[in-house]
Amino acid sequence: MGPGLIVPPIYSPIPPAIHPCHAEADVQTAAWAETFHIGSDELRGRLVQQAIGTFSARILPGGRQEVVSLLADFVLWLFGVDDGHCEEGELGHRPGELAGMLHRLLRVAQNPEAPVLQGDPLAAGLRDLRLRISRYGTSGQTARWVDALREYFFSVVWEASHRRNGTVPNLDDYTLMRLYDGATSVVLPLLEMGYGYELQPHERDRTAVRAAAEMASFIITWDNDIFSHHKEKSGSGYYLNVLRVLEEHEGLTARNALRTAIAQRDRVMCLFMRLTEYLSDHGSPQLRQYLASLAHFIRGAQDWGISSVRYTTAHSPASMPSLFTDRPTDDSTEPLDIPVIAWWWDLLPAATARRTMRRPVQRTA
Repeated sequence: MGPGLIVPPIYSPIPPAIHPCHAEADVQTAAWAETFHIGSDELRGRLVQQAIGTFSARILPGGRQEVVSLLADFVLWLFGVDDGHCEEGELGHRPGELAGMLHRLLRVAQNPEAPVLQGDPLAAGLRDLRLRISRYGTSGQTARWVDALREYFFSVVWEASHRRNGTVPNLDDYTLMRLYDGATSVVLPLLEMGYGYELQPHERDRTAVRAAAEMASFIITWDNDIFSHHKEKSGSGYYLNVLRVLEEHEGLTARNALRTAIAQRDRVMCLFMRLTEYLSDHGSPQLRQYLASLAHFIRGAQDWGISSVRYTTAHSPASMPSLFTDRPTDDSTEPLDIPVIAWWWDLLPAATARRTMRRPVQRTA
């Protein structure tokens, strides 16, 4: 993260869990990437070493093995798009051309039989993913997956415009974009598929449930920014990260930006735990499973983030924590000063909002 800048243990009240198929999932996903030639040889060689199958196994620790494998292949495919085209490829600096390419991929997701991008490895991989999404999910889940893919594509084009101009958005704009460009929302339909149920619209579309999913996205992406900052800052290309946003627009030092970002994610984590406990007490068994899966997604991303070679680069190792803490640095029940998400704090009854939830330290599995 820079000389003397060390990531401390991060607050995580969620216990670790992992599917027993995790080693097999890593092997299967590496084989899938080779079959469809995802990314360049160099990029693919890096991706298959990043334990993405294990990451998926942490997200769905009790899910169907076929969906664990599907999720792992999809996450690797997303990295093929994000690393290959957005972060490291030329299209990442040409938002108009990037939008055209992504719209063609979206057409493949909408209609795998469409004669679009024939012979393109990413399109071929996406066709396979879409067919498996349809196999293990309902038509409604498939439609939501396509819609979430559109949101993700839209956000990375927005990011590409900043990359082209060398600009850094303010915290409010960055927060809104990060809810989508972290590709967390595209995973949500697979949380249901993994356990073979479909959450009913009156629960899934409830404002508080939607907010819980957004909170999970916020925590996952803020954690990712914290864990990946060392790798990104050490690189030669443009990078966009909450720490950079805080340094640029709040005038913070790197150390204070790290402290601020951790405090922000801690406050949201405390709210997430209170809200999901409240919703679980008043929801269906399917909603309780969905909320539990959001928590597994958060913790799975944390465990993977501090252990995967994607971030713990051997040639320039980051100062990562090896465990988590049960004490948040900020457990305030007041909204963060980020207007696009401040409404999250209005969703709980006052008595519930005053409660705090603290559990023992959880070591990584």
